[in-house]
Amino acid sequence: MSLNFRTDATDGAARAGVLHTAHGDVQTPVFMPVGTAGTVKAMTADAVRATGASIVLGNTYHLMLRPGAERVARLGGLHKFMDWSGPILTDSGGFQVMSLSKLRKMDKDGVTFQSHIDGSSHRLTPDRSIEIQHLLDATITMALDECTPFPATPEQARASMQLSMDWAQRSKDAFVPRAGYGLFGIVQGSVYPDLRAQSAAALTAIGFDGYAIGGLAVGEGQADMFRVLDFTVPHLPTDRPRYLMGVGTPDDLIGSVARGVDMFDCVMPTRAGRTARAYTSGGVFNMRNARFADDAAPLDPACDCPLCSRHSRAYLHHLFRADEMLGPMLLTWHNIAYYQSLMRGLRRAIVAGRLDAHAAAVRAGWTQVEEPA
Repeated sequence: MSLNFRTDATDGAARAGVLHTAHGDVQTPVFMPVGTAGTVKAMTADAVRATGASIVLGNTYHLMLRPGAERVARLGGLHKFMDWSGPILTDSGGFQVMSLSKLRKMDKDGVTFQSHIDGSSHRLTPDRSIEIQHLLDATITMALDECTPFPATPEQARASMQLSMDWAQRSKDAFVPRAGYGLFGIVQGSVYPDLRAQSAAALTAIGFDGYAIGGLAVGEGQADMFRVLDFTVPHLPTDRPRYLMGVGTPDDLIGSVARGVDMFDCVMPTRAGRTARAYTSGGVFNMRNARFADDAAPLDPACDCPLCSRHSRAYLHHLFRADEMLGPMLLTWHNIAYYQSLMRGLRRAIVAGRLDAHAAAVRAGWTQVEEPA
């Protein structure tokens, strides 16, 4: 194994640990801001660092289309290209296999995509996905998989899972081991316990630096997601990091950490930051609502980000009403900072052996949830 992972403390199934990589250490549990196309939207790299984020995510599919992996490699790799010296995890493109289904044709060897940008044709195979991620100089590379859509029949889920396991072996064969770099396999199997167990066993037999749980947060709902975690996580090696892909809300993170997950990513805090949706210790606010027009209070008194320490709710409301780009910039910064603070709090609670009490206190503070206007 090329990555070193150490568990420092446990509280029930929850774990606090450290992932040592070639680009720095990552304390877990950790939330990774999404930088799909080589940037966390509306944020400079310095701003992302200032939130406390230690690792970010990039995307193979989008970067292979624009600006191209070979070009990024010629320019010194993704770390230099986007001014991020810390670890970068790259999604393999498997999610686009599902989400862009109208633009692709899939076979047992890979996927042929029609670019959503210009209609040009591209081929993505396990070998090519690993090659692209190598060219990008990803710290953590993801095996190419098919993200099983929801709902899926047991037969559909089994065929999808078996294809992903074949691709996992091919991804492992194509990966170039380097000190401090790693390759993660992805557990599939939809909501079916037997398929998740078979997938976890197949990946463990191949051997990966970490194990992701894919095919969730695709419409199944939180209860089913937690149920899948309950019967999947126990099948994963205890000495490797566990990554739940594409999740989620603050409540999703708390529940998943309690079930033994170490790593997360989601577009939610950045997307919400661009649409006036604020995640705070008091709940979720729609900053376009007129009630904030004369509110001189900080967005979240418990937060020390530039928005909360220097500006009022009324100012943020004004920025969104006036369609000023500073509004999305400031709120994205805050939302990512809130997610980072949430994860630090969960880690401290695990180390102190009081995760349940801490989680209850955090949830009790969420007194208001406002839907978008």
